[in-house]
Amino acid sequence: MRFVVAVVVAALLAGGCGKSSETPAPAPVARVPSEPVGTGIMSGRVVFKGSVPPPSPIKLGADPVCEAAHEGKLFTEDVLVNDDGTLRNVFVYIKQGLTGRKFSPPHEPVVLDQSGCLYHPHVQGIQVGQPLLIRNSDDTLHNIHALTEKNDAFNLGQPMRGMESRKMFTKPEVMIHFKCDVHPWMSCYLGVLDHPFFAVTGDGGTFALTNVPAGDYIVEAWHEKFGTQTANVHVDKDETKTIDFTFTN
Repeated sequence: MRFVVAVVVAALLAGGCGKSSETPAPAPVARVPSEPVGTGIMSGRVVFKGSVPPPSPIKLGADPVCEAAHEGKLFTEDVLVNDDGTLRNVFVYIKQGLTGRKFSPPHEPVVLDQSGCLYHPHVQGIQVGQPLLIRNSDDTLHNIHALTEKNDAFNLGQPMRGMESRKMFTKPEVMIHFKCDVHPWMSCYLGVLDHPFFAVTGDGGTFALTNVPAGDYIVEAWHEKFGTQTANVHVDKDETKTIDFTFTN
């Protein structure tokens, strides 16, 4: 009996000294606690004044997939004015006033899709540390060339439909220009921030920054063609402030 016990103990000790067949559980990742959000709102719209630049036609004959997607008709997207005279694709965000506050990024990725030989959406925002999912929805080769200044640049290819790649940014940067070296008309912009207070104008040129903590801020409106404008804004608890921007040509 003593012999049997000794054999069992020896076997257990030998197994403990060997390499385990089970993969150890990863250590939990420490997350910076988020600053409690506020109850203020900044909302408004972006108006365009002046002559609207006519869109330039894009020649698609070099890629039959792109040509078939648009029946040979495609125009540049750098200036899109709504019927009511408001401006689309303006990135509005808090530029200053959040120093010292920490906001954990969402787990859900921001999606940048390549469909019809265009980037969708044309302008959007993302938080530092939030995943960016880049997808090719076309039956043709695309490459995604990120022209960064503060973050690591990258240039990756997606030759087949359905391919996806993930990237992440470590520093705030407004704005990052993306282009496709295969299709030179493909262009889009991504604003990277360390907080969630940003929006992009669409129909009606409207925007809204919600859950803003009470305080004094500088809000900036960015457009790829017409540059930037800023406004000084004070927001109290439960207050809604209206901010309007006007870009001219």
